Amino acid sequence: MNYIKTKLFFHTFFIYILLFSLLKCSTGASYSRYQPLNRNSYNREQGSQYRVNQILKGECSYYADKFHGKKTANGEIYDMNQYTAAHRTLPFNTILEVTNIKNGKTVRIRINDRGPFKKGRILDLSLAAAKKIDLIRSGITQIEAKIIKLEKK
Repeated sequence: MNYIKTKLFFHTFFIYILLFSLLKCSTGASYSRYQPLNRNSYNREQGSQYRVNQILKGECSYYADKFHGKKTANGEIYDMNQYTAAHRTLPFNTILEVTNIKNGKTVRIRINDRGPFKKGRILDLSLAAAKKIDLIRSGITQIEAKIIKLEKK
């Protein structure tokens, strides 16, 4: 009798663990560079609030190998050797002049992707753009980005 109870306990325990694992896997939200699925949803909130010559200030990072050759949010293929960047709300094809505040180096980039999704960051540069302003070693820096050409939605 004791053997049957023990066996029943382990079978029940196993079923609960299995169900818990399945529920955990199916309900977890996952964030990727390409969310949200509606690629223009960011623009609804803030896209129209921008103007030419406006200065954006904040923390900047870069992305490279992991995304090279994959689709960006605007449908282009990401080329880490081009001067492009990801921004959460600026319209695609907007041109920015980005200045590394620490060293004064500047690069012009075009917005073709969405991100960064890390709290506190305002811009993710391509590898080429990051190299141009000496961002590679630190990985993150404070920047000023001036809107040169604002693309209409």
